[in-house]
Amino acid sequence: MTTPPTNAPIPFINLAAQQALIRDRLDAALTAILDHGQYIMGPEVGQLESALGAFSSNTHVISCSSGTDALMLALIALGLKPRQDTVGRDTVKQGVIVPSFTFAATAEVLPYLGAVPIFADIDPVTFNLDPNGLAAAAAAAEAAGIECVGIITVGLFGQAADYDGINAYAKAHDMWVLDDAAQSYGASWNGTSVGHLGEITATSFFPAKPLGCYGDGGAVFTENAEFAEVMRSTRVHGMGHARYAYDRIGMTARLDTIQAAVLLEKLKLFNDELTRRQQAADRYAEGLAGIVDVPKLAHGATSSWAQYTVKLPIRTDRNDVQVRLNADGIPSAIYYTKGMHEHPPYADFPVAIGGLPVTDDCCRRVLSLPIHAYLDGDTQNRIISSLIAAVK
Repeated sequence: MTTPPTNAPIPFINLAAQQALIRDRLDAALTAILDHGQYIMGPEVGQLESALGAFSSNTHVISCSSGTDALMLALIALGLKPRQDTVGRDTVKQGVIVPSFTFAATAEVLPYLGAVPIFADIDPVTFNLDPNGLAAAAAAAEAAGIECVGIITVGLFGQAADYDGINAYAKAHDMWVLDDAAQSYGASWNGTSVGHLGEITATSFFPAKPLGCYGDGGAVFTENAEFAEVMRSTRVHGMGHARYAYDRIGMTARLDTIQAAVLLEKLKLFNDELTRRQQAADRYAEGLAGIVDVPKLAHGATSSWAQYTVKLPIRTDRNDVQVRLNADGIPSAIYYTKGMHEHPPYADFPVAIGGLPVTDDCCRRVLSLPIHAYLDGDTQNRIISSLIAAVK
């Protein structure tokens, strides 16, 4: 047997290893769909919603076509829209506090509904919204004449945000909280599972997520029956209980039956994979301690470890580090090179009073390393050794 070279490429995310475990069951599930022919909203969709509800103990689970559509459905249910002033003449813009250090979807859904993202700073350790920075973001909204009505948190890289502090602030200021759990489904905060940390939780099943399908997909979770009814209707063009009877303006946001079947099989592995991801994160933390700033879990938090993101030492040439890792067959990624507030389409939206210094620092220093449930110790040791050599 030929030994692979020491610089043989390492996959950033190894979906093939996972698929090998369930390929026979996937083949059978897909054959069943081809036989019954219900490619949209087939029986597997309802089965998946029930299984997800059982996994995270949620009463209402509504699957949909992407994580972005999940956010949109949630915001529609929460009633986000411009409103008229007291004399019914001009519209009053509604604003929602969001982290700038996030993927575009978190912010982009807001302007589509006539609302304004208000960019806030993050905690330097967890990369999530800093509860202590919410007041500065709200002050920026007030200065711009914007009514701040809600907060979208992001469980970035897999760790839930500080919901004690965020929910307390939201309650004190009459705001709702929407959990963007595109990366953190499967995690928890102080014993409470993601799915219960905000009024509504939205997640993504993009293939690279800890629980991903083989295309686009998403879901929303809530304990509020009224919100659930609105979201179920909205995902099918606003349809009511009777076919072609419409209760509201809606959209097309249904999950394909084939993707539901894939997720049903992958969900059976999910608990074990979460354990394996934590073990991989622990190996990284031990091997890289003192070399780079390794991610740490807040007290009471767990993570699904969607990404393993370190911060390089200040003034390190990140591009050079990536080049050297790549020469050793080790891929890396940068999430994110700049905050959302620095991208041209978002440059005119309010930014927290005092700026976003933590976001700016993270954008200069973060680097994400390969992580998945099937990352073995020997491969990790190779990654760790290469990074140490590249940084020193």
